[in-house]
Amino acid sequence: MSSTQVVSQVVHWLEQDEPHSALWRAESGATPENILVADDRMTADAAYRLARTGTALLWRGDFQNARQLLQALARRADRQRRNTSEAPSAGVAFQQHRQTQGRRADILNKLLLPLNADYSVPLRRAPDVRQACSEAYGPATASTAPSLISLRELQGLIGAHEWRKKGVPVAALNARIHPHYGVFAPVRGEYVGLVNEAPLPAALAADSLAFDIGTGTGVLAAVLAKRGIARIIATDQNPRALTCARENLVRLGWADQVTVVQADLFPAGRAPLIVCNPPWVPAQPHSALDEAIYDPDSRMLRGFLTGLAAHLTPDGEGWLVLSDIAEHLGLRTRDELLAMIATAGLTVADRLDVRPTHRRASDASDPLHAARAAEVTSLWRLVVR
Repeated sequence: MSSTQVVSQVVHWLEQDEPHSALWRAESGATPENILVADDRMTADAAYRLARTGTALLWRGDFQNARQLLQALARRADRQRRNTSEAPSAGVAFQQHRQTQGRRADILNKLLLPLNADYSVPLRRAPDVRQACSEAYGPATASTAPSLISLRELQGLIGAHEWRKKGVPVAALNARIHPHYGVFAPVRGEYVGLVNEAPLPAALAADSLAFDIGTGTGVLAAVLAKRGIARIIATDQNPRALTCARENLVRLGWADQVTVVQADLFPAGRAPLIVCNPPWVPAQPHSALDEAIYDPDSRMLRGFLTGLAAHLTPDGEGWLVLSDIAEHLGLRTRDELLAMIATAGLTVADRLDVRPTHRRASDASDPLHAARAAEVTSLWRLVVR
């Protein structure tokens, strides 16, 4: 996966006619240029009007009141969603959905909070978020500067901290994976199940080695280790993912079997089994956090397929784990995928399919319900022609 970087810029504003500045912390969204100080006297309607016109609100009131204001802004933003009497095509629905979500996020990201140098929030009734911020940004030091962060992003940090603490149950491992902030959590268990159930290639008998490309939390590397593969090399570009994968593998007891390395796709050498679960949707990510979902121009998918033959041993297999959601959204056809495979000098030895079990697959109110309801996730067993 691509590297996740925090946007670190300095923002400026006037407060009581005095100039102020602070570090801006954000994984997504534009750096605020027009900042107005606000407190508990600010009404939701006034805040919404200001946010829609590009003014960010630096909150100096009660923290819990800020949470309520954010909820009120979300309700107003949701009422602005486009209504149409005709059901759009899947591709149009997807583009409209992303535009709507982008506008909504832009409005909600306009409510800002201050962070002290030690990551504490200097507001009444504010929770202790120091640990959550330390996990995302690194421990506070003597050189750490005060900063501003959107309340929406801070809530994401808090949620990620809870996930990291509690972990995500993974049935194939009979254990929990603990995702870090900015690393995609394995909440879609069906794709993990496919890697757990697919027949292992016979070539592993001569050389028990596998590559896990774009390892993320390390969940698929852990599954391969649990299945008895002696050596696994897991790669990723995201520094957070590398740390996350290493910690999970240590916790699960497979650190001796799995080596985690920073690489763009493949490590050096060849292996009898190479597994890759690239982002499933060929579209432009709006933020670094989107990069586990959106793969612009299918870059990672194409890179994996193009380089696979050069990194497989004779009689080895490449396992491509991919949902067909892009096909149902009109973003990529099955013929285009098969053409990529053929152009790379590969052929399909087998394919294992599974239907999604996540909640949104049965949510008829979801704008993308038709595509999600038809979705199938597949493990493509690819071999060199």
